Amino acid sequence: MSRKRGGGESRRRFLGGVGAAALVASASAKGLGAQKQGELYPFGFVIHGGAGTIERGKMTPERERAYREKLTEALLAGYEVLKKGGASLDAVVAAITLMEDSPLFNAGKGAVFTSAGTNELDASIMDGKTLKAGAVAGVKRIKNPITLARLVMEQSPHVMMVGDGAEAFAKQQGGVTFVDPKYFFTEERWQQLERRREEEKKKKPLKTSALERDGLLLDEKKFGTVGAVCLDKAGNLSAGTSTGGMTYKRFGRVGDSPVIGAGTYADNQSCAVSCTGDGEYFIRSVVAHDIAARMLYGGKSLKEAAAGAVEKVGKLGGGGGLVAIDHAGNFAMPFNTSGMYRGSIGPEGKPNVQIYKE
Repeated sequence: MSRKRGGGESRRRFLGGVGAAALVASASAKGLGAQKQGELYPFGFVIHGGAGTIERGKMTPERERAYREKLTEALLAGYEVLKKGGASLDAVVAAITLMEDSPLFNAGKGAVFTSAGTNELDASIMDGKTLKAGAVAGVKRIKNPITLARLVMEQSPHVMMVGDGAEAFAKQQGGVTFVDPKYFFTEERWQQLERRREEEKKKKPLKTSALERDGLLLDEKKFGTVGAVCLDKAGNLSAGTSTGGMTYKRFGRVGDSPVIGAGTYADNQSCAVSCTGDGEYFIRSVVAHDIAARMLYGGKSLKEAAAGAVEKVGKLGGGGGLVAIDHAGNFAMPFNTSGMYRGSIGPEGKPNVQIYKE
């Protein structure tokens, strides 16, 4: 079957089959076309570990290696699910749980501190086949918020639960690991909070985006939200996102990560998206759903739609990025900051991890 290429645009997708490369110049945005009953789709898995000021010259070799190894581990966790014919939701949860357990990322164990010196975690997940979704916000004792978000989706009639109510639901349902709030303490995140407190005292003019104002150790300013998007062999899309929010956030602030349509979205008819960045701007731009809408109603390719959504955020003054995959296996990883922890893997099982602007 012949396919047209539009405007010389290079698109990438995952292809199945013996000897097929995972990353190739792909076909039109219309994807694979009609699928025969029982025929397996090419599967693909894409993750991010946050965007921000991530510069090669300020990254130690040891730290870069640690990020690359953990991102690779997360990609392989999702791949192991997918290659056996597992569901996209299971792959998303497997990868995000692993990243939540790492202090490298601003999610789970590595969550940043609020202005009150506490950790408040948010997460969401969405099933592209059914359009069901689940989210939690402001939880303080849940080791892996992504698992609770899935529980909300699958075991309740609701989409979002917050704070004490979400934790009470987790206790009632069981199967969710609770931890002492002290579990989330890391010295690096505490020092980030202390530096931000000093910034507030000095009241220095801040000209960068809110994302890049978070003072981090070694001047490595990043927003370490984690996320994953997936296309499985059955042709189903899923997306999930987890975060600790923003350093020094106040008044029960909730960003885009647990907001369906802003930080997370999945629909088998279009794409799956997970975002990272200045949450307020991503909410105002309804970024994740905007990409799906650009594809469905505007006829845009995934790459065009994703780039346009990130450009819109930038025009408002926000920074960040996203990962997305469509129903044909095309994927995109645009961002408007100096770097974004990201990676992809296809049927051949070869992880591709990137950090800086290439």
